[in-house]
Amino acid sequence: MTAALPDRIILFDSLCNLCNGWVRFVLQRDQSAVFTFCRAQSPAGQQLLADLGLPLDEYESVVYLERESGSHQPYFKSEAALRVLGGLPGAARHLRLLRAIPPVIRDAVYDIIARNRYRLFGRRATCRLPGEAEQTRFLETIDE
Repeated sequence: MTAALPDRIILFDSLCNLCNGWVRFVLQRDQSAVFTFCRAQSPAGQQLLADLGLPLDEYESVVYLERESGSHQPYFKSEAALRVLGGLPGAARHLRLLRAIPPVIRDAVYDIIARNRYRLFGRRATCRLPGEAEQTRFLETIDE
C-alpha cells in the first residue's frame, strides 16, 4: 500500500444500511477528523481490497487500516470496530473494553449480524456517496 494513504482508513460496504449507520456514528463523533472513510465499491476501495487479497464483490466485514511502524495493519470484524471505537472521544471509546471478550466469541456474533445485515437493516439501491461537506473525509481514488 502506498505511503500517501491516510493513517486510519475505515473501509465499508456503502450499500449496507447498517454500515452507513456506522459511518454516520463515527463521523458525528470524530470531530478531529482522525478517520478517513472508503467505500468498498469505490475505485480506492476496490484497490485496497485487492491489495489485501479480499473479494471485490462480497463485503462480510468492515476493514480498518491503521498505520503502524510505517505500514498499514489491517483489522477485521469485531477487532476493527472496537479499534475504531477506541479512537473516538467521549463515552463511545469505552466500548473498546469489549475487547476483553475473546475474539472467537466477538467474531461469532459479528458474523451472525454480518450475514443477516441486509435482511435486518436493509440495503440501498445505490451506493452512499459523500455529501459536499464530507468529501474531504472520504477516500475515493488512490494516487500512485
